[in-house]
Amino acid sequence: MKRTLSVAGGLAIAAAALVAAGTVVTPQAGAATTTVLVNGAPDISVDSVRGHLTQLQTIATANSGNRAHGRTGYKASVDYVQSTLQSAGYTVSVKTFTASGATGYNVIADLPGTDPNKIVQLGAHLDSVTAGPGINDDGSGSAALLSVAQAYKAAGLHPTQTVRFSWWGAEELGMLGSKAYVSSLTAADKAKITAYLNFDMIGSPNPGYFVYRNDATLEALFVNYFQTLGIPTEKETEGDGRSDHAPFQDAGVHVGGLFSGADYIKTAAQVAKWGGTVNKAFDACYHKACDTSANLDNTALNNNSDAISYGIWQLAGSGTTPPPTTPPTSPPPAGGYFENATDVAVPDLGTASSTIAVTGRTGNAPAALQVKVDIKHTYSGDLVVDLLAPDGTVYNLQNRTGGSAANVTKTFTVNASSEATNGTWSLRVSDKAAQDTGKIDLWGLQF
Repeated sequence: MKRTLSVAGGLAIAAAALVAAGTVVTPQAGAATTTVLVNGAPDISVDSVRGHLTQLQTIATANSGNRAHGRTGYKASVDYVQSTLQSAGYTVSVKTFTASGATGYNVIADLPGTDPNKIVQLGAHLDSVTAGPGINDDGSGSAALLSVAQAYKAAGLHPTQTVRFSWWGAEELGMLGSKAYVSSLTAADKAKITAYLNFDMIGSPNPGYFVYRNDATLEALFVNYFQTLGIPTEKETEGDGRSDHAPFQDAGVHVGGLFSGADYIKTAAQVAKWGGTVNKAFDACYHKACDTSANLDNTALNNNSDAISYGIWQLAGSGTTPPPTTPPTSPPPAGGYFENATDVAVPDLGTASSTIAVTGRTGNAPAALQVKVDIKHTYSGDLVVDLLAPDGTVYNLQNRTGGSAANVTKTFTVNASSEATNGTWSLRVSDKAAQDTGKIDLWGLQF
């Protein structure tokens, strides 16, 4: 992971259909799974991920202790990833670029979907700094993607959208590999990428659970998954542009991802949420020689690897959700974020409604229920916006305020403590004057 920061705007994306029906079969030798997650995606074995990390450590040890761009350790890492993918049945493309006077390499492999014009792309950087082997940064993301790619092939899954796995070179020099890749794409190529997900450092030894904040729907995708495990998350706030999602975001692609922390210090509040050691870095070996195969937390590595698998299947799958063969060991915790990003037209002098079904929760809604609203409308002063609880109780959010300004993009706070959390909640938008139309772009509930 590189520190250099730049800022680019994130965009909202409507999540694709849920997951494809598919049978999980016995994996090939070296593959990662025989069970599935709650949405039918392959469960990724942490032993598989650790096995790939052991190989990357061995490569670094044999090549002056690192896997940096332009060094023999990096080319050996590329060869390892390529051969592993080919053994799993992938056709692999190794794309070259030049950086700092040396040849760089990106490794690309596709799991073809039934719709070749839609691609969910995932990436991790395969290079390390020269100071060390880079096993957490970013062997962890690279190894997890490799295990996920094996598991999806072994399970015989056929998603609707193509899943494109990517391992980037020269990230530590300024995301040069991913920049070279994105710059090589035509406008039509970029338009096919419905989402890019980045995984840079996901096994930190004093871990946190950070979710990229760049896109609301992709953020909610992972937040909701971790909530099924009872794991709270935080928005990734180090700043955009320090890893390989940046070139995609700058090109207008929706981006998301996961991160377990680098050299920032873990606070007491974060220890209360996640455990670990207070006033110590999430990864004290960040960019150091001690970033070895001993510099990892297996639980974080396992949870994040499974989250990757879950996220791919949510975005790239189709059809209906197959029943999980390994049900959750406990019900989802109270609380959570639920969102509906399906556009609903608001007619002139008419009313529109959008619903969110909340299930698997306990107790009543909070006294400070957060209602996120994004309504596109040319004259917000025409609008009456109401939240309807499952029992039909109406909570007015806006009553023809806002004057001549366009749109209602705001988070409202509602005392809904008398309402059961579970049930169907509705957002109702009424246009009370003529000559303007709009739509409910998305809305969400943070319990």
